[in-house]
Amino acid sequence: MTGAESTQASLHEPDPVRPTQEDAVAAAGSELIGGPVGRRALLGTSWWTPLRVVALVAIGVFALGLVQKAPCYNGAWFFGASSQYTKACYSDIPHLYQGRGFADGLVPYFDKLPGDMDYLEYPVLTGVFMEVAAWLTPGTGTIQHQEQWYWMVNAAMLMVCAAVIAVSVARTHARRPWDGLLVALAPAFALTATINWDLLAVALTAAAMLMWSRGRPVAFGVLLGLATAAKLYPVFLLGPLLVLCWRAGRWREFGKAFGGAAGAWLVVNLPVMLFAFEGWSKFYRFSQERGVDFGSFWLVLAQNSARPLSTGTVNTLATLLMLLACMGIAALALTAPRRPRFAQLAFLIVAAFILTNKVYSPQYVLWLVPLAALARPKWRDFLVWQACEVAYFLGIWMYLAYTTSGDAHKGLPTDGYHWAIGVHLLGTLYLCAVVVRDILMPERDVVRLAGDDDPSGGVLDGAEDVFVFGTAARPRRHALHFDGPRVEWGRRAAAAPGDGSL
Repeated sequence: MTGAESTQASLHEPDPVRPTQEDAVAAAGSELIGGPVGRRALLGTSWWTPLRVVALVAIGVFALGLVQKAPCYNGAWFFGASSQYTKACYSDIPHLYQGRGFADGLVPYFDKLPGDMDYLEYPVLTGVFMEVAAWLTPGTGTIQHQEQWYWMVNAAMLMVCAAVIAVSVARTHARRPWDGLLVALAPAFALTATINWDLLAVALTAAAMLMWSRGRPVAFGVLLGLATAAKLYPVFLLGPLLVLCWRAGRWREFGKAFGGAAGAWLVVNLPVMLFAFEGWSKFYRFSQERGVDFGSFWLVLAQNSARPLSTGTVNTLATLLMLLACMGIAALALTAPRRPRFAQLAFLIVAAFILTNKVYSPQYVLWLVPLAALARPKWRDFLVWQACEVAYFLGIWMYLAYTTSGDAHKGLPTDGYHWAIGVHLLGTLYLCAVVVRDILMPERDVVRLAGDDDPSGGVLDGAEDVFVFGTAARPRRHALHFDGPRVEWGRRAAAAPGDGSL
């Protein structure tokens, strides 16, 4: 392309979206670093591209989360059960180093564990992650010293996952790289990142979303299959994708995605299934047998009932509620006046699973953070939800401090903890409500207001509908999506995203 042609093409390419121009909260927050950046400030020879800024901020905030765990690292994990709760620095990682046999060199899924937990209760790919960290942990010194090293090794590996998540979100919406800062700066993300190993599945899911946005369904499927081999929730993304591909008539691409996901999941799981079935199936048996636990509305019902529901009954009711939610999301996708964006439905389906599940561990918020940033990149709504999650994060540790401090009763009593659960539920429902509103009223969707159709949709971006119901069946469904040239630019930029100013 000649210089003249390049200049002419650039005139038709919309600038990357700058949140400080479209979002009042982002503009106000930018005053902390000198105010909104000019249009050309970060272009040209500057090293500070949006992707680099997002990645460095994600690593920096993750490091702050590690500092927040310092009181436990220096002794609270080992000396006194309640201090790790009153200081809100609890983590499963050091406790499970010895509790799940890694300190003794036991092989996950193949070697039985002492006590009631007969095998490791995690999916296979997460077990591999845990085992690799154990290999890298020095086996000398006291057990406390080894547990400290194990946590640090895992923290370093999880930091890579955090950077992958933030960068994947920044690259998924090519014209909105700064939306990655929603992930990088999310307070609940930093507070919960090293509680457990959820970031592995979240990173694979975020990378899968990026691949789908680039029109690579097989790569999307492979990454989603690997994510499902690390945690169950990513498989739910295939449901919304099925409905969207049904509406757009993109069956071939969905078939490739499904095949890639099934194949990748089998490659990881099949060897363990064949040679250690009892150990492999422990995760699924544990999920079924586990009773009502922390964070769910089921726990509030159980603790306020003279005759709590049995585990089997809760399993059945939770499954029915999830099925109803899936049916509602499918109906929404097929009847909305304009085909919803993939990220919107992905967020709703995972949120539905979290809301109906019989347990909500504080680190489960990590599942939603990247999806929320893609579904509703509006700082006010995002921060309202994050405030609710931080309140729950503090609430559960204060409740555990109350239950483990004996007669001292330090912390939050049961009624107070129920309020914390309610705050978490209301915050998640609020974000679901504004996403549903955006679907029903697409003119209020901040992504589409900028001129895009579905930048995370890949082959769905700008595609016409072939199967719709209700209001979506009106003739306007084939109208151009706001601005045709912007949609076309989005496809080109997806292949090689450029720099943009904040």
